[in-house]
Amino acid sequence: MPSPFANRAGRQEARQHGFTLIEMLITVAIIGIVAGIAYPSYTRYVERSLRTDAHAGLLQAASELERCYSRQYAYADCSFTPASPDGNYSITVADGSEDDGGFLLTATTSQTDGCESDIQFNARGERLPEACW
Repeated sequence: MPSPFANRAGRQEARQHGFTLIEMLITVAIIGIVAGIAYPSYTRYVERSLRTDAHAGLLQAASELERCYSRQYAYADCSFTPASPDGNYSITVADGSEDDGGFLLTATTSQTDGCESDIQFNARGERLPEACW
């Protein structure tokens, strides 16, 4: 029985393995298109997650201040250092206006994400700027 790989002279040819250049170029082009579409979505996702982390940090710091206020009856006597575990933002505590005697928490993010870089939360529960919450 003749081999399916035999040529007319009766010699067997070696079977070729691998990809052609065209197949490789098409694969690289498809990967490039998918990456070009996916990368902007991924960066927006990361920015939103960092902002959400800052929101959680602000709310946790506000909870700590309120807990301290219920014991000390003054925000100024509260001593704690709110911080981001990953260093994505820093939280500062400032005295509120003289009218309400409250506090103003400001989270300064290390990256800008279309929102202003500072996100604030005060003793009255106001969240500024509203577009970033």
